[in-house]
Amino acid sequence: MAYTECIKNFERIRDYMREFYVYGFKTREEYDKKSSRSYDNEKRRMESYLGDYMGARYTTNGKQVFLAIDSREGVSNPLYRTWKTKSFTNADITLHFILLDILHKPNIAYTVQELTEKIDTNYLQCFETPMMLDISTIRKKLKEYVALGLLIERKDGRQIRYARAKDFDISDWKEAICFFAEADVCGVIGSYIADTIDDMPKGYVFKHHNITHTLESDVICTLFEAIQQHRIVCLQSVYRQKKEWRKVLPLRIFMSVQNSRSYLMAYDFKYHRIQSYRLDYVGMVEIKEVSPLFAECIETLESMQKYMWGVCCSKRKYMETVSFTIKCRNDENYIIQRLEREKRCGTVECVGEGLYRFTAQVYDTSEMIPWIRSFICRIVSLSFSNRSLENQFWKDVQAMYDMYDIEDTKEQ
Repeated sequence: MAYTECIKNFERIRDYMREFYVYGFKTREEYDKKSSRSYDNEKRRMESYLGDYMGARYTTNGKQVFLAIDSREGVSNPLYRTWKTKSFTNADITLHFILLDILHKPNIAYTVQELTEKIDTNYLQCFETPMMLDISTIRKKLKEYVALGLLIERKDGRQIRYARAKDFDISDWKEAICFFAEADVCGVIGSYIADTIDDMPKGYVFKHHNITHTLESDVICTLFEAIQQHRIVCLQSVYRQKKEWRKVLPLRIFMSVQNSRSYLMAYDFKYHRIQSYRLDYVGMVEIKEVSPLFAECIETLESMQKYMWGVCCSKRKYMETVSFTIKCRNDENYIIQRLEREKRCGTVECVGEGLYRFTAQVYDTSEMIPWIRSFICRIVSLSFSNRSLENQFWKDVQAMYDMYDIEDTKEQ
């Protein structure tokens, strides 16, 4: 079979996109999930999408192919290209143009039988070997376009008539669409819309343009639909390279503003508790029945959020307490403003001239460590109820002092 860059199921290429972009350190021989031929096919496909961003390095283990995308060099997310290469059959493309030609005005509406007759007599009979399109194929395509919003259904007695959806002017929304396409979790939708508009603005440049969530856009869209309808889903979760189907009730989606990593907060029916799932570890999602537990689970999650720094929602009977005091000069109000802005579930109080104490009760103190480290040169005292974690914190600080030959001056 000849190689083609188009793809029908995005799941086939998702893992390779993550490996090449997020990690980018494996050689061809180290991709052992599938055959070497699959690796070559997916690599060629990515080169056709993102050839300008592909690179390679040679090590003692062999050639390592990777994706390197610098957000300063472009104003649009290049990973969206992978969503715009869906494969199609000859019948798909033929029906697309014929149906939109017949239904070229919004006030024209036909039944599926009338459309089938018009297609046969007015469009296909002129060919020596006309394509055969049965009524079931046309009905499926009509239903697909209704779901996409291209067509609408109209009741006419016992019959259903199909008409083209009305056009609407979105020129006043150009800037909003442009920003949505680059900043939102499902920005690929905005990117599709932007492709239909001439002279889109190019004024947005992002200092930190995290685009990895692009790869799970379809997963997030499906989960949003399930959350809106209070439905259970079965999702395929990957843990330690093993795929497992989990039955959960989606509640909310959290996104890290630091690394753009997305998480699903859901009630797990196997363990009978609310827990988080990293969406870059989730593959396929299937929507199931409506659950009467949604309102109760949302209420429980909201009460748990009072003690969640990130996504950890442990069922421990006790909370962990963390407290640290920082020192700043009179002209460093921005430090206090940052503490207030980023305190989340914690509190900030002035305990002396230039001294401010942060205190919080959380399920898991370890989630806070990277944030606490960002104040490390200003910390004058620190206390964790989790003593082993506190000891590890100071051990890491001491290792840093030793590395750079700095005298230990910490106060405990």
